[in-house]
Amino acid sequence: MVTHLSVALGIKAIEAGYGVYFVRAHELLEDLRRAQAEHRLDRRMRVYLAPKVLIIDEFGVWPYDRAAATALFALISARYERGSIILTSNKGFAEWGEVLGDSVIATAILDRLLHHTHVINIRGESYRLREKKRAGLFGGTPPRREVMPQDGSAE
Repeated sequence: MVTHLSVALGIKAIEAGYGVYFVRAHELLEDLRRAQAEHRLDRRMRVYLAPKVLIIDEFGVWPYDRAAATALFALISARYERGSIILTSNKGFAEWGEVLGDSVIATAILDRLLHHTHVINIRGESYRLREKKRAGLFGGTPPRREVMPQDGSAE
């Protein structure tokens, strides 16, 4: 549901004439970590800094190492008050330190993301999970999902 919502917001932004880039969090962080290791992070960051709206999907599905966390911080800092970020996650903010392997970096990232932000907290089952449960194939408690569009503008 949150991926669909973020894509719908991206489509609306495109219709309004804004550039949009969609990327899964794992792919983004692997790309940034690899670019950092190859000493080309500044050049690679331009791809993620150029669009007015950057959609980062599925943050927190995998844990990340310190290099990836540092690269994400660099990206978030560079986009801060310059461009919008829509970030979807199945993790609460308190869990970000664990996901990033560093609570200080997680706090710094959240400090920038949550400033000028609208947080949409969606609780409940995903559409895919709901269909499986209806079919009797799956049980359990559904994960919490969050969407954070950042307006990117200064107040």
